[in-house]
Amino acid sequence: MLTLVALVEYPAGAEAAGQRYEDTVLTLLDRHGGRLERRLRGTDGRTEVHVIIFDDRAGYESFLADPERAALRAALGDAAPTTRVIEVHEV
Repeated sequence: MLTLVALVEYPAGAEAAGQRYEDTVLTLLDRHGGRLERRLRGTDGRTEVHVIIFDDRAGYESFLADPERAALRAALGDAAPTTRVIEVHEV
C-alpha cells in the first residue's frame, strides 16, 4: 500500500477551473487501484490537501501516465494547479 498527501495550489483567478479539474481527475483514481481518503480545502479557496491511497506504486505511476488525466491537465494550460506530492506513513 502506498499513501500519499498531495498539496494542490490553484493559480489566482483559476480556482473554479482548478477545482473542476480535481473533481474530474480524482474520479480516475479507481481505475488505477487508488482511492481518495480525504479532500480538504483551505479557507482561501486556493489550496487543497488530498490524502490518497494506492494499492501499490505501479498504480500511482499508472495514474500519473493516464492519457485522460494528461489531456485534462493540458487543456487547463496556465490555469493548471501546482501539486506537491509527499509519500507518508503512519507514526
